[in-house]
This record gives sequence, structure tokens and C-alpha cells, in this order.
Amino acid sequence: MHVAHLQLVHRSTIGPPATALGFNPPDADIMKKLPRRTDDSLITPWVFFRYMVVGIYVGFACVGVFAYWYLFYEGEHTNITWDQLTTWGHCSEWTNFKVNDFDGLDMQTDPCKYFTDGKIKASTLSLSVLVAIEMFNALNALSEDGSLMTMPPWSNPYLILAMIASFGMHFVILYIPFFADMFNVTALNWNEWMVVLRFSLPVIFIDEILKFVGRRMSEKELQKRMMSNGLQNGVEKKTL
Repeated sequence: MHVAHLQLVHRSTIGPPATALGFNPPDADIMKKLPRRTDDSLITPWVFFRYMVVGIYVGFACVGVFAYWYLFYEGEHTNITWDQLTTWGHCSEWTNFKVNDFDGLDMQTDPCKYFTDGKIKASTLSLSVLVAIEMFNALNALSEDGSLMTMPPWSNPYLILAMIASFGMHFVILYIPFFADMFNVTALNWNEWMVVLRFSLPVIFIDEILKFVGRRMSEKELQKRMMSNGLQNGVEKKTL
């Protein structure tokens, strides 16, 4: 898939959810949260760490599903080794390298096309994982540190509609031949969509764990401030 096409798909699918997040309701426990200090930075070290962890997983999932298709996914194509996948540029130098024909592609005359023309399915899986992770991460963004158990998806119906619209645009690209040819992607079957979900859904659980840790840190900071204020008030009373 061309980079320009990938950017177009990315922007068209992330746009609606990003806009819908502007209609998020306030957190249920907003009155229990610590007020920001005047010198607090917008992105705290903890928030930066969270974003970094989630970002690393997004990269891992998109690349990982690509490699998974070549190495482990059982289909009409031929599974290869990690060494072959990482050194595919030297395919022409290999001896006795053969792969099955699949998806109407002739791999017998030039098996090295397996890594160029034949990567369309793996590329489509990577793109679909990226789109799905964007949608699931939009659910994570319903609240800065609140769980989806307390801030469920339907708390912002605009986000649900935006996710449906984004997935709809992605399905149009995959399942209408004109657009599939334009973006150099291919339709996915049920089993392949299950692979997409297995690689994309963990982003919700990862952020839920990070949010849980963040809430515990906030509670400790609140107790620390309350104790500090209590001691300060006690000193002021004694001086009076």
C-alpha cells in the first residue's frame, strides 16, 4: 500500500471519533479529583509514560500481525521462517524456495513475488489492526483515568456513531473492488477479522491497567495533600 493512500485511510477513519470525543461528558468522579496546580504541566510524566506504552503496543500490533500472517496464520499461502521474512530482499539468491499460489497470484514462476505482490493480505491486516486500535483507543479516551466500567461507551453516543461511520468507511475500502484496487488492499474473511481483534483489543486492557495504576497514584497524592493541609491548619491554629 502506498504511504499516501495509508495516510488518507488513516485520516478519514480517525477524523470522526476525534471530533466526537469533544462531546465527552464530565467524569463521574470529577469532584473527587485533585485540582491542577498552577505549575502543573499539561502532559505529566505519568501521562507521557501511558501514551508511550500504548504507542509502542500500536506499533507492535501493526507490525506483529504482518509477521504473524507470514509465519503462523494457516491459509492458502505458505508459512515461512523468521529468517526468510527478515531477509526477503535476498530471495533471488535462495535455492529451492517455493510457495503456493493463492488469491489468484502465480507464485511458481517467481516465488519472490510472495514478498511484494503477495503481501497484500498481510498489509490489509496491518491496516485493519491500525483502524481497529484507533477505534478502541477512542474508547480509552472517554476519560483521562476513568475505567470503561464507570464511563461506558454509550456515555457518548456521538462516539459510537463516529466509530460506526469509521468502520463503515473501512469496510467500503475493503469490500468494494474499485476502492480495494485503488488502495491495494483485499477483503478479509471472518477468521482474519478474528486475528485483527486479537491484535487490537489488548490496547483496551493495557490502558485499563495503566488507568488503574494512575488512579491509585492520584489517591495517594490526594491523601498526601490532605495530610499536608491538615498539618498546616493545625500550625496556624496554634499560632493564633
